[in-house]
Order: sequence, then C-alpha cells, then structure tokens
Amino acid sequence: MRKKLTLSENLLIGSLLFGLFFGAGNLIFPLELGQRSGANISLVTIGFLLSAVSLPILAVVATAASDSESLFDLSKAAGSKFAYFFTTLLYLTIGPGFAIPRTATTTYEVMFEGNESFYNSFGLLIFSLVFFALVLYFSIKKAKLIDTIGKFMTPLFLILLSILLIFTIFKPMGPVGMNLPTAKYLSNALAVGFVDGYNTLDAPAGLAFAIIIISNIKDLGVTDKKSMALETLKSGLVCLLAMSIIYAGLSFMGGASANILDDFANGAVILSQISEHYLGSLGHILLSIIVFVACLKTAIGLVSACSEMFEEMIKNKISYKTYCVIFSAVSLLIANLGLKQIITLSLPVLMFIYPISIVLIAISIISIFMGKRKFVYQLSLAVTAAFAFLDFLKTSPDFISKAPMVLKILDYANNSLPGYETGFAWVMPAVIAFIVGLIIDKKFLRN
Repeated sequence: MRKKLTLSENLLIGSLLFGLFFGAGNLIFPLELGQRSGANISLVTIGFLLSAVSLPILAVVATAASDSESLFDLSKAAGSKFAYFFTTLLYLTIGPGFAIPRTATTTYEVMFEGNESFYNSFGLLIFSLVFFALVLYFSIKKAKLIDTIGKFMTPLFLILLSILLIFTIFKPMGPVGMNLPTAKYLSNALAVGFVDGYNTLDAPAGLAFAIIIISNIKDLGVTDKKSMALETLKSGLVCLLAMSIIYAGLSFMGGASANILDDFANGAVILSQISEHYLGSLGHILLSIIVFVACLKTAIGLVSACSEMFEEMIKNKISYKTYCVIFSAVSLLIANLGLKQIITLSLPVLMFIYPISIVLIAISIISIFMGKRKFVYQLSLAVTAAFAFLDFLKTSPDFISKAPMVLKILDYANNSLPGYETGFAWVMPAVIAFIVGLIIDKKFLRN
C-alpha cells in the first residue's frame, strides 16, 4: 500500500479535477460580473473565488478526509433518509436538471451566435444531439476518464484559453474598474460576488465529483485514510491555483470590455465578441474549440458521476451504462429550453441547495476532529434548509414569489433576518443550531 502520490500523479489528479469543474458556467459568469461590477470588480471577484474555488476543493477534501466514498456515504452521517433526499436532489441539479444541459447550450451559443441559418431551435436540436452522443460515448468508457480528461482535454483547454487571456492582459480592450457598478453590485460587493459563485454549481459538484477523484487516487495505490485526505488536498491545490488564475483573468477580460461592448444577455455572447475583437474570424474558431472542449469534458464527468452515484445508491437495479443513456437523454431534452431559460430556472434551486452543501462540508471537516455526531448534523442541516427555503421562494418565478402568502413571509424575513437581503439569512441560524446541537449531544445524548 502506497502512502503518497508522485508529483506527476498529483498534477494529473489536479488536472482531472480541474477538467471536471471547469465547464460552461465557469467561462461565462466571471465575464458577466467583470463587465458589470465596475469599480467594485476586485471585491466581487474575491467573493466569487471564495465560493467558486475554495468551496469545491473543500468539498472533495471533506469527503476524502471523513473516510467517505461518496456524497451518499458522507450524507449518511445525518441519517439515511437525508442521504437519499439530498444526494438525489444534488445530483439531479448538477446533472440532467441544469448543469449538464447548460454545457450544451453554452457551447451552441458561442459557436453559432450570429449564424442566422443555424442559430434557431432546430439548430440547437441538431447540435445537442451530436454533443450528447459524444458525451454518452466517452461517459460509458469510465475506466479511461483520467486519460480522456486529465491527460488530453484539460491541457488542450488551458493552452487554447491562455492564448486569449494573454491578448487580454497585454492588450486590454479598455481600462478596468473605471465604470460605475450596475445596481446589483453597488453595495455588499463581496457578498454578492460570493452568491454569484453559486452559478458555477461547483460546491455541489465538488461533493459529486469526490467519488471520481477518490476512486482514481485509490486506483493509483493510496488507500490509507490520512494519506487519501492529504493527497486529495495536494491535488486540490493544483486545481485551486489554476482555477483562481483563470477566473481572475476572465473577470479582468470582462471588466476591460465594459467600455467597448454592450451588456449582452449572457456571458457566452460577451466571450464570443471579445475573441472576435482580438482575432477576428480566427478568434471565433479558437473560442469555439475552447468552449467545446471545456463543456464536453465537464458534461462527460457529470454524466459519469451521476451514473456512478445512482448505481451505488440503488444497487442491482439499473446498470451504470443504462444510467448514462438516461441522463444523456434527459439532458438533451432540457438543453433545448435554451441557455437563458436554464439559468433562470436553476437559480431558486441553487439558493436552496448551496447553503445545505456549505454546512454539510463545514460539519464534515469539523467532524474529522470531534467525530460524527448524528444529532448535530440533523439539527444544523434542518435549520439551514428551513432558512435556505426562504431564498428559494425569493428567487422563484413570479407566480410563486409574488403569491400573497409568500410575499408576507418574505416581507417578514426581510425586516427580521440579518443577511436576508444578500442571501445569507441562513448563516447565523446554522451556527446557532450547530452550537445547540453540540450542547444537547454532549449533555443528553452521550450520557
């Protein structure tokens, strides 16, 4: 049994992890916030990095360090009912519900925006059929995932994106941070940037991808609990460094374009316009390859992770390959709603699922030192879910958020709960629930 990975193996696992994370939202959202945050770009970007980079890495490390094989295994600390509920909800959200379809629609938007003959619903259907056929092909070959993504797709993506980033840094389109922020970014810039990071879906994805990273490290011969956690952390730091540099570069790119380009409907169009500004028609070809590789590798990883997880949860019912077919087919259908619609519909679910993910990650890390205490998990997560549900209601479509009863509840929350306006009403209750849970566990349940 090995105790550690070699440097090249850490780099390979870090490359795999980066490749799994860095997909559709990772390219488009930093550009949007960079373009719209104006003078507050630094604070907004730091907030974004905290939730879009730090949390996903902590999620993978927490799973490995707590001696868990997967999110389902990790969630069992709060009871089997919670494990089934939360694992299913999270995987459907970062899988066929939102994240996988978004990889196809983002790629389509970038590649064919402006092409009148193919930029329509029929064009999206044809493209998504081809895209998900490729996703299915590579997902089924899960044994070669580390080679497909870690050794080939991620390095190719980094080389191509670096070309565009170098142009931006050494020949920016305009001054950065000179404009007034849009209304969203005028106040609480750090907190708003943190919540913007939710859009990447990477904290829940970190919990989901842990099953792939842990199994690959085990395949390399490291199985000891402490060694597994340490090697996961070392590989995670490789991923963290790469993601931070690229996010900061993309935010800078968006900020530099603010005086030149209009505020487009989504970051995919902004990215397309920037690449054409620097490289003309060649820029569009380069960008199309960048986005295609980024989104394809993430979609492959997500389909593989979802299929592997459901095969583990529902044993001896449906095979891994069948799940790959199901999730690819469902993603194909949802992708044809279009990018803007997918992002709009995903926001309420993200506002509910992110706080629960953050608290689960935090308690799992703390439990390494104090042991797993079921009641502490249950009380903390239940209270977090209750307050996160307020954010779900607030960001829901009008037929829900504007309902008379809901308006009364939200108005009361706005006037009574600290942090409600910025999406952090759950933080203080979660901390209090954790402390109360510890006291009850120590005084009454362990005696």
